[in-house]
Amino acid sequence: MSIGTRASTPTAEDTEIWSLRLYVAGQSPRSLNALANLTQLCEQHLAGRHDIETIDLVDDPSRARDDDILAIPTLIRRLPLPERKIIGDLSDIPRTLAALRLRPAVAG
Repeated sequence: MSIGTRASTPTAEDTEIWSLRLYVAGQSPRSLNALANLTQLCEQHLAGRHDIETIDLVDDPSRARDDDILAIPTLIRRLPLPERKIIGDLSDIPRTLAALRLRPAVAG
């Protein structure tokens, strides 16, 4: 009997690309924090498996109708389905991971 870690086969969740859309309002502190927090979250938990689209509603306010945006910043997980929306600056990482239904990355 050997002791050690067993390599696991990657699941679809481990290899699929996550499509994320972040609605912001210009260079507001909450918008900048949301983008920074999302970038950090993706680097730690979705490294190489994410696509972030940032939509600035100051530049294009009509885009808010596309996804029924009522507050900003708002993050929409477009893929994997089903879509999920998260409102806020994403500073509570454990809560954001839970809302996205994303398992934390395993260190090691």
